[in-house]
Amino acid sequence: MPAMRVKASASKAKPAPAVETSESLNDQIAAFLKSGGEIQQIAKGVSGQTFAPSRQISLGKK
Repeated sequence: MPAMRVKASASKAKPAPAVETSESLNDQIAAFLKSGGEIQQIAKGVSGQTFAPSRQISLGKK
């Protein structure tokens, strides 16, 4: 009798675990600042979105 194979599951592969640590992030920030980079302080509640014409579709009658 031939051996039966178990079919692999259809689930997606698990993502790689996060490897960044606060120490490595601090090292990256220090390197950025040392190379002449600048960190901007943005006021709380300020959005990065720019104002542009609305792209919403109106379904009502005119």
